[in-house]
Amino acid sequence: MNTIISTSLQDRDKVVNWHPYTQMKTADSIIPIVRGKGIYLYDEEGKKYMDVVSSWWVTLHGHSHPYIAQRVFEQLNTVEQVIFAGFTHKPAVQLSENLLKLLPANQEKVFYSDNGSTAVEVALKMCIQYAHNHEKKKTKILAFKNAYHGDTFGAMSVSGKSYWTQPFESMLFEVIFIDIPNAENIESLRFQIKELADEVACIIYEPLVQGAAGMLMYEAENLNSLMRICREYDILMIQDEVFTGFGRTGKLFAANHLSEKPDIMCFSKGLTGGTMPMGVTTCSNGIYNAFLSDDHHKTLFHGHSFTANPLACTAALASMEILLKEETQMTVQRITEQHAEFVKVLSFHPQVENARQIGTILAFDFKTGHGTSYFNEIGKKLYHEFLQRGIIMRPLGNVLYLVPPYCISAEELDFVYQNILEVLDQFRD
Repeated sequence: MNTIISTSLQDRDKVVNWHPYTQMKTADSIIPIVRGKGIYLYDEEGKKYMDVVSSWWVTLHGHSHPYIAQRVFEQLNTVEQVIFAGFTHKPAVQLSENLLKLLPANQEKVFYSDNGSTAVEVALKMCIQYAHNHEKKKTKILAFKNAYHGDTFGAMSVSGKSYWTQPFESMLFEVIFIDIPNAENIESLRFQIKELADEVACIIYEPLVQGAAGMLMYEAENLNSLMRICREYDILMIQDEVFTGFGRTGKLFAANHLSEKPDIMCFSKGLTGGTMPMGVTTCSNGIYNAFLSDDHHKTLFHGHSFTANPLACTAALASMEILLKEETQMTVQRITEQHAEFVKVLSFHPQVENARQIGTILAFDFKTGHGTSYFNEIGKKLYHEFLQRGIIMRPLGNVLYLVPPYCISAEELDFVYQNILEVLDQFRD
């Protein structure tokens, strides 16, 4: 008897792959995607899906963008990889030059890595060793409650404690978690920071939006106040713009909403337009100079095999070129304005709580009567309902959100809005 071996991607995937954030025993069937174009992804049966979460918040200009693809192809036929210890190449130099021109004026050096988590790891190591190189014992770190900065050990340490980090808690380093600043608590935060200042190397924060925590948003002016306090007490500031960078908040960076400047910034996700992995950590010359020494022990001993990969640098250069075009900036503004109008509509819906928006990020809580929770089962039901309608949304429990690619048209966005309202009515208490 002949054994029939399935050739479907779905069946083959199940045999060999382990997917992220997925309980594989109870997981739903994986959807096999065979191509993408613009805002759409297509499965092997030809069904198309609107990717309104930008494939985990990375895709800026849509899938398979021809200009980025062409630039990467040209680079692939020039040089595809160069060891970045003792060597350099044009895409890395040009990307650093172009990026630094867009960032706060005190950002003067670029360190390349592979993704958001590693960009954060680099930043944390910079701050701890900065104190060490100055012969100061400052090893504690401040972070916000509910923070998320990645899944490697350092990034987990500065992320809020949860079911995700519980198995590793005894292995994570000491972090002091503080409240997000607001007008009511800023003076108590000042007192808390003053008491700890001599031991604290740095603070790390997601500016204006805590993404994985459920798109929690807070005011720029309150963050400015906290940053001024940290500067007063000589605490280095790491601004994690892995999610908020490259237009997501309606401006090029969340930093553009702020008057205060961080010492270090972290980037990934939209950096290459979602084309391929890359992480960047930028810093001030004040940080960089602390590592300049005749003593080799003061070197930043950190690196990755694919540091400053020429293909990823080229993709980032092409993506940034598209992002800075007037038509793209006008589109970002149009999405921002459309979201703002739809938030007003959502605010009156009886099934919605806390409708909120900044730039191209829109979020709201599906009312359950039990607050918000990543493990709320309604998220799974809503996810499947939207998939049936050809829309990819990945609720954070009962928190629904939109982070669409900038190529989405006004009509396509209105179509998504209309489906959201229909689903809300369908699942209404």
